[in-house]
Amino acid sequence: MLRDGHRLFGTDGVRGVANTALTPEFALGLGRASGELLDIGPVVVGRDTRRSGEMLSSAMQAGFHAVGIDTVDVGVLPSPAIAHATAHSAAMMGVVISASHNPAPDNGIKLLGGDGYKLTDAAEDRIESRLRRGQPWRTPVGPQVGTRFVSQEAGEEYVKSIVAAAQHSFRGIEFVLDTANGAAFKTAPEIFRRLKASIEVIAADPDGTNINDGVGATHPEALARVANGRVGFSFDGDADRLIAIDEDGLAANGDVVMAIIARHMKERDELKNNLVVTTVMANLGFHKAMKALNIDVETAAVGDRYVLESMKKLGAEFGGEQSGHMIFLGTSTTGDGTLSAVKLADVMASTGKQLRELRKEVITEFPQVLRNVRVGDASRLADAELLWAAVVDVERELGDDGRVLIRASGTEPVIRVMVEASEKSVALAKTDELVGVVRNAFA
Repeated sequence: MLRDGHRLFGTDGVRGVANTALTPEFALGLGRASGELLDIGPVVVGRDTRRSGEMLSSAMQAGFHAVGIDTVDVGVLPSPAIAHATAHSAAMMGVVISASHNPAPDNGIKLLGGDGYKLTDAAEDRIESRLRRGQPWRTPVGPQVGTRFVSQEAGEEYVKSIVAAAQHSFRGIEFVLDTANGAAFKTAPEIFRRLKASIEVIAADPDGTNINDGVGATHPEALARVANGRVGFSFDGDADRLIAIDEDGLAANGDVVMAIIARHMKERDELKNNLVVTTVMANLGFHKAMKALNIDVETAAVGDRYVLESMKKLGAEFGGEQSGHMIFLGTSTTGDGTLSAVKLADVMASTGKQLRELRKEVITEFPQVLRNVRVGDASRLADAELLWAAVVDVERELGDDGRVLIRASGTEPVIRVMVEASEKSVALAKTDELVGVVRNAFA
């Protein structure tokens, strides 16, 4: 995982194929390096349902123990539940073992501060520097060696906190939950049962290898096939994102869900600073909806980390991404798919309206086409003058009813080309046009 010239931590921790790129030896070292930032513990450690999770969790905890830091193992829980356990305890740090929406062979390690927020870049850089330096490590002996404690209460405390975030009972409303054979397979159904909803649950039988396998937030079609006129809530492997399905079987992504919730919050004077934070990927329809509602919008870079930074800087309490990460700072320190589902269901319960009614009232999405173009060196994007001139021409043609977004991927040698327009055919044609320009510019 440690490559010269490459930063170890990405926007959401460290990820790789478990037991090849992401080995127990690496996790052991990362635990040591992270533990040496701390004078005392404990550190909360949790994971999703991947088969490799226990291996990496054990190695990570051993690293903490080796430098004298105790750990509290909370077992399989959603990422936001692990963050909640960290923030609402004496923990000095939290560790999430998960690769979120990635396939089962992958895994990841995400580090949290004692406040439940992701570690700062500066803290991650200190850990990486210590890991690269290697020996000598802090080597306590005897009673100073760290040990592992097990918590059975963290899941229950999280469930209570999400139930308390609802203002209404969901009695009489039918939902279908898709837990992606992931970390929310117990907590999400329990939350909706306590709120008196009528529920069916699919993809809640994890075997260590079936997480996100054709189900969950990255495959909302699985939920749409069984919803049958009911509202569906689809989570990803660590349950930090939500994609909803309306009564017509149509997916409602983060833009749609955020628009509905933002209007509801504004009407009740609950939208702090009249502000919502989103990313550059947000649909033009979302921006037009917020403008019609006189709600201010701040646009951040792609990644819930950057959404959160903007929220904290500007004093916003609600923000998120089109991909389904939504953050409610009054309740959570991170994106939380289950909390987002409860908030959306609460709007339905409060208004007595179906999801399909709410989305039609609030937002009209513009057709959006996204293409990835593999290139040799994506860092040359800023200097591609002919490409940027073509972008100006296309945006002039689209006017107020369209937009163009060109950006380099942060994880692979790819240029992402996205075009929105009032008509799908126009978006497709202009995307094809710009993809051709990109290929010529990087030939």
